[in-house]
Amino acid sequence: MKVVKAYRYALDPTSAQAEAFRSHCGGKRFAYNHMLGVVKANLDQRDAERSYGIAEADLTPYVNWSAYGLRKAWNDRKEEATRREDGTSWWAENSKEVYAAGCADLAAALKNWQASKRGKRAGAKMGFPKRKQRHSRLSCRFTTGTIRIEADRRHLTLPRLGTVRTCENTRKLDRHLRRGTGRVLSATLTQGSGGRWFVSLTCEIEQSDQQPAQPRSAVGVDLGVKHLAVLSTGELVPNPKHLDAAQHKLRKANRSLARKQGPTPGKKPSKRWLKAKQRLNRLHGSVADARRDAIHKLTTALAAEHGTVVVEDLNVAGMLRNRRLARRIADASFGEIRRQLEYKTAWRGGTLVVADRWLPSSKTCSGCGVVKAKLRLSERTFTCDACGLVIDRDENAALNLRNLVSRTAVDLESPGHVTNARQKPHKTSPAGSGTAAGRPAAMAGQSY
Repeated sequence: MKVVKAYRYALDPTSAQAEAFRSHCGGKRFAYNHMLGVVKANLDQRDAERSYGIAEADLTPYVNWSAYGLRKAWNDRKEEATRREDGTSWWAENSKEVYAAGCADLAAALKNWQASKRGKRAGAKMGFPKRKQRHSRLSCRFTTGTIRIEADRRHLTLPRLGTVRTCENTRKLDRHLRRGTGRVLSATLTQGSGGRWFVSLTCEIEQSDQQPAQPRSAVGVDLGVKHLAVLSTGELVPNPKHLDAAQHKLRKANRSLARKQGPTPGKKPSKRWLKAKQRLNRLHGSVADARRDAIHKLTTALAAEHGTVVVEDLNVAGMLRNRRLARRIADASFGEIRRQLEYKTAWRGGTLVVADRWLPSSKTCSGCGVVKAKLRLSERTFTCDACGLVIDRDENAALNLRNLVSRTAVDLESPGHVTNARQKPHKTSPAGSGTAAGRPAAMAGQSY
């Protein structure tokens, strides 16, 4: 089975190499901003001509918005656009790939804006692309040229940048490349929030078909803030709360930053402000790394153990509007957990079932199937008025998610797909209508 994986390595560049990294990322940003100005000038020209009553067919032709068209236009303009005062151009100092990446990013942004404007793109409405600022995240991408893992497994070679030392061993990817079971598709160079440089190698890997330890097992996963995840097996995964744990250090670093001379219009920030900003960024970077590590361990364990994983379709964007819980919900990263489960269950040969957003998993009794009319958030213990079941609220929700598999048309013999479990709405069952001995027939359609 062929899968696309990304191998991310921290780099240990010299000062000259770090300066070259910043130059390449700046070249990408320059190409993006320059071609964005060309596209915007073209649209403004057409609007001006249209205001003068010129026929639509006689307007100035559109600039080609495709990645190929923007790249071709950049090649025609790069000499003049990058000319210095002494008459020389600086574009040749960087790899041609970074300029192509800037044009490709602009083409994708314009395509998304146009699709959103026409109502063909889901989600919030997108505005016209904006210029990338100097303080934006530094990154550039290479798709051709020399991208190689060196034989010592502690260095890698990138186009025009040469050989760079890595902070960790690259043997895992090197084995695939030597066996011929992997090939590098692209390399993305980024600077993290803590100032460290990383390279992400997107590779096509040929791996043997894998199977979970319990292929016929189904587990319901109820995500939350008190516990990061409550499993239908009864296991409680504690929430590390990395951001809360770092609040004292973050407040101290922010106060130190506020006392320094920061950037103002027409004035550069002081060197002490830059150092304080770097310390703050390193703290945020360490929190993000710890959170990423915890989520990867959780999702890998679930995908490796169970054949079917059931999660809820949470409205995370809506939950973040709660100003009292927004920070803790963002720190839990519910959306990232679901994203990782989608591809990890596919890699392991399992199935991910996504329950309907309006499924009353917390209000439904996992024993008899009766749905309570109301259940306050402060009620952490679920008590069924019909069968008398007393159970933890989150564990009850996880059991209902697991039971959803038996009521949903899920083909467990065809692994690696995501199933959206949607059910017909059903009114709240009256008290006493269920029995503890068995689940009533109406249970098959209960949802909000």
